[in-house]
Amino acid sequence: MRVLFLSRRFFPAISGMSVYAINLLRQLAAAGHDVTMVSQYRGDAVGTRVYGGGPPPEVQGVTVIGRRSLGEEAFAEPGGADFERDVDDMVDTILAEHARKPFDVLHAQYGYPNGWAVLLAARRIGVPTVVSIQGGDGHWVGSCCETHREAMLRVLNHADRLLIGCDSFAQEVVDRLGVARDRFTIVPGAVEVDRFHPAPGHAPGDAQDPVRLLYHGRVDRRKGALDMLDALAILRDEGVPFAATISGIGPDLDACRERDAELNLGTRFAGYADYAAAPALYREADVFVSPTYAEGFSNTVLEAMASGLPTVSCNAVGVVDCLRHEENGLLSDPGDIPALVTNLRRIIEDAPLRARLAAAALEECRRTYSWDAVGRQIMGIYEEVRGTRPDTPFDPALPVSECRFRATPHLL
Repeated sequence: MRVLFLSRRFFPAISGMSVYAINLLRQLAAAGHDVTMVSQYRGDAVGTRVYGGGPPPEVQGVTVIGRRSLGEEAFAEPGGADFERDVDDMVDTILAEHARKPFDVLHAQYGYPNGWAVLLAARRIGVPTVVSIQGGDGHWVGSCCETHREAMLRVLNHADRLLIGCDSFAQEVVDRLGVARDRFTIVPGAVEVDRFHPAPGHAPGDAQDPVRLLYHGRVDRRKGALDMLDALAILRDEGVPFAATISGIGPDLDACRERDAELNLGTRFAGYADYAAAPALYREADVFVSPTYAEGFSNTVLEAMASGLPTVSCNAVGVVDCLRHEENGLLSDPGDIPALVTNLRRIIEDAPLRARLAAAALEECRRTYSWDAVGRQIMGIYEEVRGTRPDTPFDPALPVSECRFRATPHLL
């Protein structure tokens, strides 16, 4: 089968969606499919600082095409980021590749702008579409302006198959945008258990003195990075010992560094870490901390579970589907700093609790979140839509409106 996979901010940008994409691409290539990935990337100084920008790397067995998102890079110009220009570029690239060798299915990662681009391409070439709805799609895209609300509604109502990571996230999209729940197929996150695993000789829950806390991923206040620092300051003032590391880059890295200096915490900021370096980061930690406000499905939580770490996180969309309070993790409400402090204190001071939670999480991860199973599910969906006509009776013109993301496109 010939598959077009349209990504957004693929490596070297570090995000859960880059990890998801690389693993799916490897599954497709290993199964013998002819796969082309098109991914837009930021090449400007601002985009590189936030994402680690630059063209996507080669993926063995996959044709990789990088397209610079020049429209998004125009965010400082009058009118702000020109997302429409980037959508047009994606459509033109798909059409050119299809003319060279026809595709059987178009799969977009993100509802907007990528899902919208594959729908527009499908109108031209008659190829069915699969769209994976990601975190930003459900949490804020569509609530920002009428342009993107309409784009999301057309994607949600006309993609031939919609994939989403978990029930809680699907319900959020249903509640916010009014699409029918039966439009979604749940395809959970997955983790490479051969890559992410406890260090040799490490028993789940083992810890050094002081206990080493790790935040790894996009450094963003919406992921709770600033909340973690505020909680650490309270722990420090209460005399609870710890060592903390924040790994990654993102829109609030500078704000976190400033908060850490203001609080005199001495947090280690590890900076950019590519996917190959991630397993070692988990093995050098004792507890994973992810005080996030919302996820599509948390790949970093799965990686921590597979690495034998207990996790302190939040009762957030995309987290509660894999973590349950007191069973395989500790959860508090997003933004509740005192409750976060309580959970951190418990996980630091209670070694039997750490061991019980980490062991339960590790066992569940090995049993449930396999990339082999997820890859087979997605390939089965491709087979179901292959050869069908795409659902194209929608207006290709979107209303024009102002949008806050045109000034800050890195948050979209």
